[in-house]
Amino acid sequence: MSPETARSQETKTRLLEGALRTLTEQGIAKTSARTVAAAAGVNQALVFYHFGSVDELLAAACRYGAEQAVARYRERLAEVGTLSELLSVGREIHERERAGGHVALLGQLLAGAPTHPGLGPATAAGLDLWITEIEQALRRVLAATPFGEFTDPAGLARAVAASFVGIELYEGVDEAGAGAALDALEQLGALVAAVESLGPVAQRAVRHQLRRRTQ
Repeated sequence: MSPETARSQETKTRLLEGALRTLTEQGIAKTSARTVAAAAGVNQALVFYHFGSVDELLAAACRYGAEQAVARYRERLAEVGTLSELLSVGREIHERERAGGHVALLGQLLAGAPTHPGLGPATAAGLDLWITEIEQALRRVLAATPFGEFTDPAGLARAVAASFVGIELYEGVDEAGAGAALDALEQLGALVAAVESLGPVAQRAVRHQLRRRTQ
């Protein structure tokens, strides 16, 4: 990589991180070429030179932020062995991301989507990165349970992701209620774990009942 290319990439990264920081700290209403450039420590003309528009920068920052976040937890998710553990890891991720300001960032991205056309698809693409990781974990942990043949991991992964997004937004107005929702999800995982601990005969009986109800 040439020195010019390296400098250009460094500037783009600073702008992406500056955009995410500005969204988190000042909100979508105060995010502009000027405020992002100030956060990045560069001339605001570079916003347009590298990204064409503020909206394009925000969309790119959304994808960049999601890629960075998923990369932080990919190995942890790959180690999950049960649904209960997956939900527990989900809560751990939620708490860490909230402490880092990323829950507030997601709220700003969702709030800005109606007026910034590029943000909606970019936010959805970022969520899809999470959904892919969750789906892989679900396929692995459900395969050895009586529920494996009766569930749609792709659809369930989206339901899990949507639940956590909803809880993250709900937490802003009712922290205790959001905590209760997370507790309920972990209790669901515990119920599945109880079924997993049953012997082969009992698990066959569970599968039989599930087949009868899904026919």
